[in-house]
Amino acid sequence: MAETNEIDAVVIGAGAVGLACARALALAGHETVVLERHGAIGTEISARNSEVIHAGIYYSPGSLKARLCVEGRERLYAYLEARRLPYRKCGKLIVATRKSEFAELHGIAKRAPEAGVHDLRELTKREALEMEPALRVEAALLSPSTGIFDAHAYMLSLQGDFEDAGGVIAFHSTATRIGREKPGFAVHVEGAEPMKLRSRMVVNAAGLWAPALAGQIEGLDPWDRPPAYFAKGNYFSLTGRAPFSRLIYPVPEEAGLGIHLTFDMGGQARFGPDVEWIDVPEGTEPDYAVDPSRAALFYDAIRRYWPGLKDDALAPAYSGLRPKTNAPGETAADFIVSGPEAHGLPGLVNLFGIESPGLTASLAIAEMVKEMVEE
Repeated sequence: MAETNEIDAVVIGAGAVGLACARALALAGHETVVLERHGAIGTEISARNSEVIHAGIYYSPGSLKARLCVEGRERLYAYLEARRLPYRKCGKLIVATRKSEFAELHGIAKRAPEAGVHDLRELTKREALEMEPALRVEAALLSPSTGIFDAHAYMLSLQGDFEDAGGVIAFHSTATRIGREKPGFAVHVEGAEPMKLRSRMVVNAAGLWAPALAGQIEGLDPWDRPPAYFAKGNYFSLTGRAPFSRLIYPVPEEAGLGIHLTFDMGGQARFGPDVEWIDVPEGTEPDYAVDPSRAALFYDAIRRYWPGLKDDALAPAYSGLRPKTNAPGETAADFIVSGPEAHGLPGLVNLFGIESPGLTASLAIAEMVKEMVEE
């Protein structure tokens, strides 16, 4: 029979957002356990992305993505600086390669202050080429607040903060069902040590699998669980060094920000992600393999803003999945942070569709979640 334990809070998922939420709860004095089905932290969404600190440029004013990205960016830079973790505020250019893209570029610049981004600067072709001579560009936007960082070092630091505050991570532990037990919940756990955790607070930060887990929560109306869609993003690395000092982004496209150029902290250039909608049947694992034939799409997209890219310069690198709550062809959905006010179950918060800029926003999301479950 599974052992029963009493705990203040259970966080399901040890990605960046789950760890940030657990840290916030533990630092507030709540005895907290994180359940992670894998054997290490941050092995899914948090480990398979561009590691970019986003400024908050693209998101609709008033949306959670806009508000939490801007707040999270400031919190994240302060956190990284205070702990001397690797990061670089390198800035980025959003480039229009055709005059037909001017309207979209200007629209981004106009909306940005409404979303809380006040340092965006519109550049002429000449100004952009003075910064990055290898570009093909007609006009650009400069975002000086955009940066890059070591996401794994960040997550290790969150884990250290959490454990220093008395928190525990249970690896190889899968939450299979969440029942109602006054004054809270009974979280049924399978794994190396099956158990039942009685908890006043539960945070569903299961990332890709958050909607499926919500379907196993007793008393949660099916209408409070959004559909789940998966957009695979493939990355290719550049052999050799790129002639750029800033991140380079095209004008945004449907479901993503286009195939952009980013760097890791070692200076290695990589391109991606593209958008490949896939099905992941329940109970199966995603296929993260990068199809080398997709390189043709990358060469075409990259050469629109960097015509000097040589043949055979790209190599398959890695891929990741975006947890979408909107179907292909639909407008990109906002974050869904579903607390008691939405679903009526005190102490429960479900996090749905936490894709980009979730990594940047993680500390702000954590503060919001803590306030929701404490209420």
